Amino acid sequence: MLRGLLWGCWSPGGGRELPGRAETGRSPGSVQRVEKDLAGLWSVGVERVERGQFRKENLHSAAEPLGKRLEGPMAAKSQPSAPKTKSDSGLTNGKAAAQGQWGRAWEVDWFSLASVIFLLLFAPFIVYYFIMACDQYSCSLTAPVVDLATGRARLADIWAKTPPVTAKAAQIYAAWVTLQVLLYMLLPDFCHKFLPGYVGGVQEGAVTPAGAVNKYEINGLQAWLLTHLLWFANAHLLAWFSPTIIFDNWIPLLWCANILGYTVSTFAMVKGYLFPTDARECKFTGNFFYNYMMGVEFNPRIGKWFDFKLFFNGRPGIVAWTLINLSFAAKQQELYGHVTNSMVLVNVLQAIYVLDFFWNETWYLKTIDICHDHFGWYLGWGDCVWLPYLYTLQGLYLVYHPVQLPTPYALGVLLLGLLGYYIFRMTNHQKDLFRRTDGRCLIWGRKPKAIECSYTSADGQKHHSKLLVSGFWGVARHFNYTGDLMGSLAYCLACGGGHLLPYFYIIFMAILLTHRCLRDEHRCANKYGRDWERYTAAVPYRLLPGIF
Repeated sequence: MLRGLLWGCWSPGGGRELPGRAETGRSPGSVQRVEKDLAGLWSVGVERVERGQFRKENLHSAAEPLGKRLEGPMAAKSQPSAPKTKSDSGLTNGKAAAQGQWGRAWEVDWFSLASVIFLLLFAPFIVYYFIMACDQYSCSLTAPVVDLATGRARLADIWAKTPPVTAKAAQIYAAWVTLQVLLYMLLPDFCHKFLPGYVGGVQEGAVTPAGAVNKYEINGLQAWLLTHLLWFANAHLLAWFSPTIIFDNWIPLLWCANILGYTVSTFAMVKGYLFPTDARECKFTGNFFYNYMMGVEFNPRIGKWFDFKLFFNGRPGIVAWTLINLSFAAKQQELYGHVTNSMVLVNVLQAIYVLDFFWNETWYLKTIDICHDHFGWYLGWGDCVWLPYLYTLQGLYLVYHPVQLPTPYALGVLLLGLLGYYIFRMTNHQKDLFRRTDGRCLIWGRKPKAIECSYTSADGQKHHSKLLVSGFWGVARHFNYTGDLMGSLAYCLACGGGHLLPYFYIIFMAILLTHRCLRDEHRCANKYGRDWERYTAAVPYRLLPGIF
C-alpha cells in the first residue's frame, strides 16, 4: 500500500511525526500515523476546471505555515532574505517551484490511476478476506485458497456462510455514530481545564491554501473518556448490552461500516462539485476514480464546526479501537473462562497508542492528514473500515487462538512495546524542543548540533533552516519511525507464531513507513540540494543504524 495513496487515516497512526500516526501520526501513533516536519508559507496557485482543463491563477497569498511535512528534523526557524513568502510545495535548493502544488496531485499519471483503481477494487476485498478467514477458517489465510483450489469449497459456499447485515447491527452502528457526533458537536472540551499539559478546547489549525484559518473543537480525549466510562458502567452496573456485543455482531457491523464509508465518501465528492465549503480549495483532475479516491475538497465542513477530516480521522474509528479490543477480551473470557496475558498485552499497548493520539489531538491539526490531504474515499472509507477492522486483527485472532505466553516472553513483548513508544515520543519531543527554542536547549544533556541549510521558495526568495543531528536524530534520520515499528511489532509478537494473520499489521507498517522514508528524502534532496548531502553524510542511516 503506497503512502501516496494511503496517507494518514489508514495509517492512523501510521508513522506519525506528530501524534495524530498521523502520518500520525500515526498513530496508533502509527493511527493513522501522522507526520509533521516541513514548516513554511505556501504561495497558492488556485486552479479551476473548465471543460476538464485547468486554468491557473497564481495568487501569492502569503499563507502561513501550512503543516509540517516529514522532510527531516528541521527547526521551525526560517530567515527570509527578502519579503516573507515561502513555499513548502516542491521547494528546491536554488530553483523556483511551480505554483499550485498544494494538496494532492492536479494531474494523474497512468500508474497513479492504476493504483487507485486497484485499491478501490481490492481494499474492501482484503478486509473481507481477513475477517472471513477468522470466522470460517480459524484465522488461516491459506485454508480458503486451498479449499477453493481443490474444489472443497466454492466462492458461493463461502459467501453463503458470511453473516449478512442485520437490523440489530444497523441499530448498534447508528447509535454508535450518533453518540460520537453528539460528543464531537455538542459537548465543549473540559479536560483541558484540569489536566496539566493537555491542550484542548477551541484551537486554530494551519492556514489553508486559500488563506483561511479554521477553528476546531478539540475534545477527542473527552469523547474517548466518556465513551469508555459508559462502556464500563454498562459492563459492571447497567447491563444494557453484553460486553461481547461488538464481537457477536462483527461481520454485520462490517457491512454497516462499509455503508457509512461509501456514503460519506460519495457525499464529500458531490459536495465538492456542487456546494463546497471553499471552492478555492477544491482540486479536479478530470478523472472520476482519482477524484473519488483522493478527494476533491480540501477541508469539507458542515456548518462552522463539523469538520469531516477531524471527525472521521479520530471518531468513530480510533475511539472504537480500544472498545473493540475490550469486546474481544470479554469474548475470550466468555469462551474460555479467563483472559490470556497476550490479550492483556494487546489491549494495554494499543490503548497507549490511542491515548497518545487523543492527548496530542491539537498537534494533529498540523499534520499531513489535515494540512495536505483532501477528503475522499481513502480517508472516508479507510477510517470507517480499514482502520477498525485491520488494526484490531491481533485481538480478533486471540479470541480464536487464546495464546498464553510464557512470562519472560510476555515481559519481553511488553518492554519492546514500551521502548518503541518511548523512542517514538522522545524523538518527536527532541525535534519539537529544538524547533521551539531555535536550538537554545539541551538534548541528552548537551547543546544540540545542527546543519545550517538553505532553500529557495517559489517566489525566488532564499530562506535558512536547520537540520538537527543530535539525540535520536543523530542515530537515524527517521528514528521516530523506528520506534513506531517496534511498537507495531510488539502487538504482533503478543500473538505468538502460530499464524501469519496477526502479523499483517507490521508488514503493512513496514512497507508504509519505508515508502514514506524514501519519498520524503527525495523531496528533501530536491529542496536542500548539497545541504541535504551534508546531512546524510552526518546521519548516514534512515531507520536502522548500521543496516538501513
